[in-house]
Amino acid sequence: MRKERSAPLCEELHLWLRLERTRVPEGSTTAKAIDYSLNHWAALTQFLLDGDVPIDNNHAENQIRPCALGRKNWLFVGSELAGQRAAVVMSLVQSAKLNGHDPWAYLKNVLTRMPTQLNSRIEELLPHGGSLTADVHQVEPPRSVDNVPECRLMQASMAPALSQRASRATNPM
Repeated sequence: MRKERSAPLCEELHLWLRLERTRVPEGSTTAKAIDYSLNHWAALTQFLLDGDVPIDNNHAENQIRPCALGRKNWLFVGSELAGQRAAVVMSLVQSAKLNGHDPWAYLKNVLTRMPTQLNSRIEELLPHGGSLTADVHQVEPPRSVDNVPECRLMQASMAPALSQRASRATNPM
């Protein structure tokens, strides 16, 4: 269905974007938008090649909406460091939800285990790490998180933050 209906539309859009790019002034906002689309064309059309790739990122957008809506409120967290800490906690909560865990039980489990967790095995504490205890009960099953590229990206981006946090906890300045 995607190849039959969407592929011709995508090809037509690609041709139109290339044509319009020659007509707009260099450096204009429109030129930047068209350049962005053309430079990311392979990613934009990946859904045509792989049926597991969603045609849009609505699921990920809905998951990050609570963070985006509160962005102005979090400007007043007190300091840059406090803001970074709040971002790590919010990322962990959303990732726990995406993986079907109760966020409260997940954070309690992680904070209890973190002082004795080896830095080399800190990834085990991530919501998709697989070594969570039974008290991190599952809530409603996630929408195949492993097949949603945005979710994998969010999970991968959290590992360094957790590792840094553990490093600071074991090596205070």
